[in-house]
Amino acid sequence: MSLSPHRSPIAGRAPAEKSVIRELGETFLTAAALAIVILLFVARAFTVDGPSMQPTLQSGERLLIDKVSYYFREPTYGDIIVFRYPADPSQYYIKRVVGLPGDVIAIAQGMLFVNGQPIVEDYINGPTFGKFGPYTVPEGHYFVLGDNRNNSEDSRSPRVGPIPRELIVGRAAVRYWPLPRTGFIDSDGVAWASP
Repeated sequence: MSLSPHRSPIAGRAPAEKSVIRELGETFLTAAALAIVILLFVARAFTVDGPSMQPTLQSGERLLIDKVSYYFREPTYGDIIVFRYPADPSQYYIKRVVGLPGDVIAIAQGMLFVNGQPIVEDYINGPTFGKFGPYTVPEGHYFVLGDNRNNSEDSRSPRVGPIPRELIVGRAAVRYWPLPRTGFIDSDGVAWASP
């Protein structure tokens, strides 16, 4: 089947065809506008920098951060979030939510306790050294820890502290690099119960 140009009813001439340059320009502008909307409201790409989330995330891995979920729900236990570093909001950190507003957080005997209950954390990089708390998470804030607890600047540090809700950028949703580790980042399997 072949197509022939449509004839214009005016003076029997074919309508002017769009130039290739104009068509490419319109396509580029549409793609740029769509990219801006996605980056502002839907998702954003980040690269993991440092060992604080090992073994869950490795330095150099690239992630897509879901910025939409938290318009409909609040962060919850086990979510891996990206937030603006409170001491310098131009920097971004990635950690795991372990405490919600009003929770009492403590670390003792190598374990995390939330509201007096020991938490089973199969995803961390070994027992946690030292002691912390008890500490009550303020309203409108979230307590976050790195999975590599002994090599992480997180809510235990006065420079970070509990994270205000307005500094949370989004939830780590997809790992897209390196290719062998590509996939969704699932925080639903976290066991928030006594051992």
